[in-house]
Amino acid sequence: MPAFDSLGLPKDIVDELAKNGVTNPFPIQAATIPDAIEGRDVLGCGRTGSGKTLAFGLPVLMRCAERRAAANRPRALILVPTRELAHQVRDALRIYARVLGVKVGDVVGGSSYTRQINELRRGVDLLVATPGRLTDLIDQGACDLGDVEISVLDEADQMCDMGFMPQVSELLDQVRPDGQTLLFSATLDGDVDKLVRRYMKDPQTHSVDPPVSQVTTMEHHLLKVLPRDKNKIVAQIAARDGRTILFVRSKYRADTISEQLIEAGVPCASLHGGKTQSVRTRTLAKFREGKIQALVATDVAARGIHVDGIDLVVNIDLPTGHKDYLHRGGRTARAGSSGAVVSLVAPNQRRLARRLLSDAGVDAKQHLVNPGDELLSEVTGAKEPSWEPWIEPPEPVRERRGRGGPRRGGYRGGGGGGYRGGGGGYRGGGGYRGGESRGEGGYRGGERRNDRGEGGGGYRDRDSRGEGGYRGDGGYRGGDGGGYRGGERRGEGGGYRGGDRRGGGGYRGGDSRGGTVAARVATTATTPLRSTRAEH
Repeated sequence: MPAFDSLGLPKDIVDELAKNGVTNPFPIQAATIPDAIEGRDVLGCGRTGSGKTLAFGLPVLMRCAERRAAANRPRALILVPTRELAHQVRDALRIYARVLGVKVGDVVGGSSYTRQINELRRGVDLLVATPGRLTDLIDQGACDLGDVEISVLDEADQMCDMGFMPQVSELLDQVRPDGQTLLFSATLDGDVDKLVRRYMKDPQTHSVDPPVSQVTTMEHHLLKVLPRDKNKIVAQIAARDGRTILFVRSKYRADTISEQLIEAGVPCASLHGGKTQSVRTRTLAKFREGKIQALVATDVAARGIHVDGIDLVVNIDLPTGHKDYLHRGGRTARAGSSGAVVSLVAPNQRRLARRLLSDAGVDAKQHLVNPGDELLSEVTGAKEPSWEPWIEPPEPVRERRGRGGPRRGGYRGGGGGGYRGGGGGYRGGGGYRGGESRGEGGYRGGERRNDRGEGGGGYRDRDSRGEGGYRGDGGYRGGDGGGYRGGERRGEGGGYRGGDRRGGGGYRGGDSRGGTVAARVATTATTPLRSTRAEH
């Protein structure tokens, strides 16, 4: 097997690989990297976990290092089927992108449009994207693929299975027609073959990794269980030592079984498409770090989630087809490690299970098991859970710092302006992120903010907003001079609805609420209440 330094990679990249403990290339890397560096189209056939990310990622980074991308016009594109896979590819390549001075960005659903648009505007050399969100941003004029010289389709078969074929085709039609295309897939049938014939020119084909069912380090087991015993058997399997993924057919099932396992004492969480991206990201991080040992997931986790050290996959519910079975099983026995796939079947499911395994090309060992059986422990490592509810330990409190150093009040307390506490919290006299350094009032105010008002700390007070500033003299909802809805008086300092008269404090500050309709509209349009609160 050749070393990385013989594949045509720059010395800086080879050194960085060695620093990260990557010294010997996987077969897919050794086979495809030289062709990709030479600018040829490459067709790589291999299952997930075979080292494909670096196989296509390193040559792409080398191409991007030749010159920087213009605003909103990336020079390379990697399309992936899921958000999680996009983040993993992005994070894996950023390590080496820094060495070459290449900017890597991501565009995925479930994340902030604003962040992604701003990132594209600053210039992204290599863009990792899911088809749906990228199409949205292109339609908004935030991204243009006209400069893309090299395109990568990762997990192409999964993208086609998930219905992304029309969007993928539409996106590839927008890149440079003389560009390079790299396609990696576990299978090359159906829509994948259409993509190959339409968008690839004389591709160099490398198929170096066996399909999941033929991986010699993976075992397959069919456990015949009675319906009344199934929940207890699931709990005993989940309580085993090591990382375990348990697959179910629906979001509701994932949440329900996860809650049952937590009640049984198993450190566990659920993962499915109904959760926000931030929750999914945090859950995966806890799973990787060993803070939870079992993950109950729908098929969203079968596609592209790369977590090292998963040695058991459990099909609590059978998948709908043999491809889903193979994708689920691909979460274990990765990169040469060993693992097992276990499917739980009731008596009325046995015929369906045998047909499913036959279609997948899997020769599974069959066992009849009961809760607590020694055979169950031998096959899965099952053990009795504590049956005492698991309580997740609290996250460590991070010290929050403002522009002037540590905040004096803490997030929810303290004397200087905590969230809701002390002498000036969120609703008190010190400002939302207050403290002595930020004055005695106002959302983020000081005694005066840039000399723009006489008030005691308005949000961004100006003379035209009255003496108390946007939200008053004494904090968000408090203070002597006005405040959002508070203060000893609601009037003279600029209260929201303040004053003995509604004219004394102004709707949002100023001399009076009277005046003209145009003046009131102008004030409201200048600082819309709802949008200001949402931004902060």
